[in-house]
This record gives sequence, C-alpha cells and structure tokens, in this order.
Amino acid sequence: MPDSVVRIAMWSGPRNISTAMMRSWGNRPDTVVCDEPLYAHYLVQRPEVRHPGREEIIAQNETDWRKVAARLSGPVPEGKPLFYQKHMAHHLLPNIGRDWLDHLTHCFLIRDPQEMLTSLLRKYPQAALEDTGLPQQVELFHFIVAKTGRTPPVLDAQDVLENPRRLLSLLCESLGVEFTKAMLQWPAGRRATDGVWAAHWYDAVERSTGFQPYRPKHETVPKENRPLLRQSLVLYRRLYSHRLGR
Repeated sequence: MPDSVVRIAMWSGPRNISTAMMRSWGNRPDTVVCDEPLYAHYLVQRPEVRHPGREEIIAQNETDWRKVAARLSGPVPEGKPLFYQKHMAHHLLPNIGRDWLDHLTHCFLIRDPQEMLTSLLRKYPQAALEDTGLPQQVELFHFIVAKTGRTPPVLDAQDVLENPRRLLSLLCESLGVEFTKAMLQWPAGRRATDGVWAAHWYDAVERSTGFQPYRPKHETVPKENRPLLRQSLVLYRRLYSHRLGR
C-alpha cells in the first residue's frame, strides 16, 4: 500500500523565518513538527562551531544521523498524516547518507543574503559560505530535481511576509495538501517541540502570534564580508528564480 503520509522537509538557512514557518505548520491539527533534528550530529562533527548551548544540545539530542534519518523517514509521531520537519541545510553534512531523503517531500526557504548576513554575522562573526546553508540548498535542490524530474517548491521569506496567505496556499497546493487558515495565526509562547536552543534564539518568535509584516533592513554587510555577500548572492539567485509566486 502506498504511504499515505506526507513528510515535509523544509530546508532553510540561518536567520530566516524558519521557526515562524514551523509555528505555522505546527498550528495545524493534522500536523506534527520537529525542530532541526540533525543539529546535534552537526555539532559533534563540527567541534570548531561554538554555538550557544552546544553541550546541552549534544547531550539531549540524538547524535547518530542514521537513527535520526530512520525516525524522519519512518512512522509519523501521533499517527498524523503530515510530518513537518524544520531543517537547517548546513546540518546536512557530506558524511550523511542520502537514500532516506527519498521518503521526504522537499521544500526550500530562502532569504536575501543582504538581510540574512547582517543578522548572521552579529551572532557568528566568523561565518563562511557553508554556514549560510546556500551551497547545501543548491546542491540538494539539484539532487531532488535529478531524482524526481520535478522542481521542488522554493519560498522566499520576503514574499511570505508580504502575503502569507497567498504563499502558504501556493506551498500547500504544490505539496498536495489542503491549505487552512490555522497556518496564519498561532498562540504565543514556547512549544514542547522546540529545540533546547530556543532559549538562545526564539525570543521574538515566542512573542509572535503570526507572520510579522515585512520590513526592509537598512544595515549593510561589513566591507570585510563583501566577498561572502557576493558568493551568497550568486547561489541565492539560482534558487530565487524558481520561487513560488514569481
């Protein structure tokens, strides 16, 4: 019998609206969500990355990617028909196998690097191109196209914030899932499904009750990081040309 559930893997980069998107899907009664399930494995493999709460994340989460992959591609928790997985694309390290990805339906969430980098560099000044998630998003995008012969949905954060109903409706349509207004608003507060890193990163989203209106940022990327910006823009534009609602 064909699998009747949809396992939605949303691949984002850092400093995006990925947690708000998880809130949106988590507010659906037919959906269970999980938060960055490969994070602990990533930190073990990248000891030089000193993220806030690093030791706690490793101690409280599965570090074996094979066990994580089995959970993500196996039975859906609570028997629900939709399993929304919030992923950071840079957590998909080269040592991680790819066969299990065949059981997931993939989507991509991108953000203009000129806005993303100013935020990322404040939190992580030594960030390199691989820390933006963009090389991994582009690689995975082409992997999915080659595997399926179809273009996976790409959402740009600005588009979502400017018109959440339209973009979420387009996303649901592309996934073969019915859109519901429950995705547009949610109760404030922390969730049991939030990662242990929520205390370091989720202040704003915990206060939120919906997608915040888009507000342009007027900060500029520091001069010493301009090569990183140029590299990021090249990759971003490759995905942007495929975005929903264009």
